Amino acid sequence: MTTNVVDPREESVAPAARGAARRADKVATKRDELARAALSALSERGYAATGLREIAANSEYSHGVLHYYFSDKLDLITHCVNLYKRECIASYDDVLDGAGDAESLRLRFAQRLTATMEADLSTHKLWYDLRMQAVFEGSLREDVRAIDDELEAMVWRIVREYAALAGGQPLLDSAGTYASLDGLFERAVRRRSSGDVDAAKELTVQLYALVGALVVVN
Repeated sequence: MTTNVVDPREESVAPAARGAARRADKVATKRDELARAALSALSERGYAATGLREIAANSEYSHGVLHYYFSDKLDLITHCVNLYKRECIASYDDVLDGAGDAESLRLRFAQRLTATMEADLSTHKLWYDLRMQAVFEGSLREDVRAIDDELEAMVWRIVREYAALAGGQPLLDSAGTYASLDGLFERAVRRRSSGDVDAAKELTVQLYALVGALVVVN
């Protein structure tokens, strides 16, 4: 009978690796927790007017804790942006689920965009603030571009599916389609932020009409 001999070095490596993985998971979880707290302050004050001290003053966390997990404001902002990307885009995952016909998909999409505009208004304000800041702040550019790309891909999936269900073709390419819908959405965010209570209702109507106009039915 052959006896398997285990190298003692292998036994010591596995627990160490597991311990390192657990520590990394805890750090990642804490960074997400701190980023969510930071999003609140950032959304209210904007990127330019908010530093680590202002974020700490408007959250339950000390400046020291924030500095322990993030090297500087930019590190924190970048993490906030990526957290926003994951959670915002995931909120549209089910729009295509069970979409049996073109009109129901079109309406569901318009209603979901409007609902997220209302529910996450301050976060959307921060997104548009960061997107403009990225024009001047090169270190933000890559992360902002990545979010834009994923949002564009999400919009394109839905419009292509609507076109297929309607028996037509998208009028514009992916970039043009995204720009058209994003323009309406960004305008509604600005209107709602200024206290315009009709912005949401009008956004739903306009999005519904625009999605239809963006598809040429054969």
